[in-house]
Amino acid sequence: MPGSREPLDLVGVQVPYHFRCPISLELMRDPVTVSTGQTYDRTSIESWVATGNTTCPVTRAPLSDFTFIPNHTLRRLIQDWCVANQAFGIERIPTPKQPAEPTVVRSLLNQASSVSNPFQSRLSALRRLKGLARDSDKNRSVISSHNAREILINIVFSDTGSGSSELNQEALALLVMFQLTESECASIASDSNKVIYLSQLLFHSSIEVRVNSASLIEIVVAGTRSSDLRAQISNVDEIFEGVTDLLKNLNSYPRALKISIRALFALCLVKQTRHKAVQAGAAETLIDRLADLDKCDAERALATIELLCRIPSGCSAFAAHALTVPLLVKTILKISDRATEHSAGALVALCSESEQSQRDAVSAGILTQLLLLVQSDCTDRAKRKAQTLLKLLRDSWPEDSIGNSDDFACSEVVPF
Repeated sequence: MPGSREPLDLVGVQVPYHFRCPISLELMRDPVTVSTGQTYDRTSIESWVATGNTTCPVTRAPLSDFTFIPNHTLRRLIQDWCVANQAFGIERIPTPKQPAEPTVVRSLLNQASSVSNPFQSRLSALRRLKGLARDSDKNRSVISSHNAREILINIVFSDTGSGSSELNQEALALLVMFQLTESECASIASDSNKVIYLSQLLFHSSIEVRVNSASLIEIVVAGTRSSDLRAQISNVDEIFEGVTDLLKNLNSYPRALKISIRALFALCLVKQTRHKAVQAGAAETLIDRLADLDKCDAERALATIELLCRIPSGCSAFAAHALTVPLLVKTILKISDRATEHSAGALVALCSESEQSQRDAVSAGILTQLLLLVQSDCTDRAKRKAQTLLKLLRDSWPEDSIGNSDDFACSEVVPF
């Protein structure tokens, strides 16, 4: 129920009552009028209706329809009031972008999908749809509800025999904004021509096209349940090379790094083709890029490192990189519990196969890290991996560190 609209004091300035939403009692940012003539902030009235309410919050009269009409006059008055009170620290509310109208979306999709339309007309429709999709989740939901994914998939993979056209690329850029169904993923994964086409786009001159191709590959691999279809995609040599090269590219921007890490992780979940990632230089690239990644991407990169360390060629490639062990030791307890678990798992694999990795780990100060880890609130799996590492490295500690460290004795309370 809406509250009483007593004068609202905002940083010492009284907000006019008619500028406030009757539901939230806050200054309206996107005022809209409903069928009863009452005005509310768009987010508030949309939430009201989304919870099953079918009446006007103020009048309690039934809403004859759920069309919300922007109240431009009131919004401009609110903006003018904000500007007039800027001296009191009040910021002008931005002009909101209007939601996509279903009729407009249908028209644009028809315009883009009709092969009889001129090329530029179809291209223009796709660009308008992309702009709407970027504006909000709600717009993407409206677009998706009009069979957009099937239309876009058809455009992305149409007339690709002579290479990629601007129309294919715009459709691809729009398609990756949506989550595909399992059947849609399977339809792409099972068509070798489509998979090869995406692998070719990974080497396109435009980095944006390369990123979008990697994004669709990740969506398809992650959305396909069939292990055979996932293996069919990851078995294409150019895919690992293209994704790794995208991650390696110093011109890659944050989205490019995020997408390439996600794609590489999804591909490396297929055990039988992990060696292709190693052959493409993924091990060296992951270590070189680790410091450039944010928390979420670093977790996924460390998970990929652990996966690749489970095969001999992966272990050898990581062991050959001078920074691998020091970086893995450093990330323990530094990023997140999940990252710590993956780092410890990778170190277990490396130290099980290489005495040099054991010495490198000790030199990097792993003793202190592991002792802190087994006594922390980290996950049980991380602790078990830490205990395994302590057992593996017991013979590698310098004698003075064992004999003089009271902390080392603490590790014996946790049985190996």
